[in-house]
Amino acid sequence: MDYPHIQSSVRKNELKFQKKRLTQDQVSLLEKSFNFNNKLDPDRRSQLAHQLGLPPRKVAIWYQNKRARWKNENLEVDHKALQLRLENLLADNERLQSEVERLKQELHKAQEMLLSVNNTPYSSLSSQISSSCDEVGSSSLVHGSRNHLDKDFFACLIGGEGQFGNTNDQEFFRSSIS
Repeated sequence: MDYPHIQSSVRKNELKFQKKRLTQDQVSLLEKSFNFNNKLDPDRRSQLAHQLGLPPRKVAIWYQNKRARWKNENLEVDHKALQLRLENLLADNERLQSEVERLKQELHKAQEMLLSVNNTPYSSLSSQISSSCDEVGSSSLVHGSRNHLDKDFFACLIGGEGQFGNTNDQEFFRSSIS
């Protein structure tokens, strides 16, 4: 048995649901228009629809879909940029934390040296500072003789004009040790 009214209704639905793809030229013109302005006003929509031979509704839907894709692409780019920035900041943070730890160790060594100054005779102080600084990586503390210390380094350890007096004083070490 044949049902003509059902068959014609099925054909109409098939035609209705078939998508008509846009041609490359149509897409190209829509892309150019979108790049110029991603919002579509009614006059521009009518003009593009007429120019492309499409219904205005199809142009409006294309714009809407394109804006959604464009927004998602921008979000992905922003996310990647933020992710890269986060990774750089985490690496900087880790580097700074290790630098802080290293500086704390150097400070601790310097504090130990200052404490030992009060309990160590002057002649053995030179060799202590020299060997301690070799551990930190500086060998410029002892110049020529065992008893001649780098006043700038020592002043740095005690904070310039600290408890040992002015760093420009000729009797810098003698006054601080006696």
